[in-house]
Amino acid sequence: MEAWYRPGAAGRARSRKETPVKITQVTVNVLRVPVDRPYVAGGRTVDANWHVLARITTSDGVDGFGYVVYPRPDLMTTIGHAARELGEHLIGMSVLEPEAAWERLARRGDWVGPGGLLHTALAPLDIAVWDANGKTLGQPLHRLLGGYRDRLPTYASDGMWVSLSPDDLAAAAKRHVADGFSAVKLRLGKEPTPEAEARRVRAVREAVGPDVRIMVDATESWTLTRARRAGRALQAAGIAWLEDPVHHQDVDGLAALRRELEVPITAGEHLYHLDAFRTLLEARAVDVVILDLARVGGVTPWRKIAALAQAHRTPVCGHVVPEVQVHLLSAVPNGHMVEYVPRSAGILASMPRIENGELVAPPTPGLGLTLDEAAIRRYRVD
Repeated sequence: MEAWYRPGAAGRARSRKETPVKITQVTVNVLRVPVDRPYVAGGRTVDANWHVLARITTSDGVDGFGYVVYPRPDLMTTIGHAARELGEHLIGMSVLEPEAAWERLARRGDWVGPGGLLHTALAPLDIAVWDANGKTLGQPLHRLLGGYRDRLPTYASDGMWVSLSPDDLAAAAKRHVADGFSAVKLRLGKEPTPEAEARRVRAVREAVGPDVRIMVDATESWTLTRARRAGRALQAAGIAWLEDPVHHQDVDGLAALRRELEVPITAGEHLYHLDAFRTLLEARAVDVVILDLARVGGVTPWRKIAALAQAHRTPVCGHVVPEVQVHLLSAVPNGHMVEYVPRSAGILASMPRIENGELVAPPTPGLGLTLDEAAIRRYRVD
């Protein structure tokens, strides 16, 4: 069969002269970054955010970095060891071919995947490759991935914990609004009655006024029967969405709630695989899909899931790491909102800025972020 396209002499000469930008070094460290105010989540006291930080260097001297973060130490050193071992297989690969790099690493670890620990170890390496890719090409990541826009609405959910009293919850929400947020999200699911859950929402509403959107995250706390009752009570209280009302594997339950309630249903942060998101979307179980960058395995698979959601006319949001998610969500037409939980502010020189209730993607190449090297040295545990 005759080829549709044959490069001209200039194209052939350019191809011969191009030298791939190779990855020459990979380092991985585990960090324990203390929080300013310890809190209780999932029945455990959170006193630090644990990071697995990956850094790569290219043959052109470009540095890229990426990380995953979790508010508990469980298995983080194991993930660090796995990322370090996988990272050895990046040496010699082109930083301009992140898809090929992701596939090579995924194949190396496929006997413990897909998903789970493998994806979590892959993610910081994949993010680092994309960061170095953007720096090599002189483009910010949101433009490199599509460039639909450079900002999108954000909402605050840091410090809105289920362990807080209604008064403390209301005070936290009020501080977020004073900082420029026009939407907040609080955690629910531990009150004895749906009416008590709704009272927490009303306490926040009284504090922030009528114009602030209030979302709630039930943290997979309810049975379907309880979710129906709570959903109606929270809907009457004026929430903007109901996140994770039942377990993520109860796709039929999520779909039933979406049919029965008027409030939008959101879920997805606990899913790892493209096929799992396809099941969720084909069941018409959610109004908004939430993607956890660590669980899906980094930027490379994130793009495919977002495209799948767009094919189902479903918007997407990110779960935590807003400084990275703002790039990905800004790049695609169905990006909806950025969750602002600055768990990594302690290792960065600065966070992306907020303007008029929107988070702005940094305009400089790659992630547009700078590590605080003194903090990295201070918080290293490996």
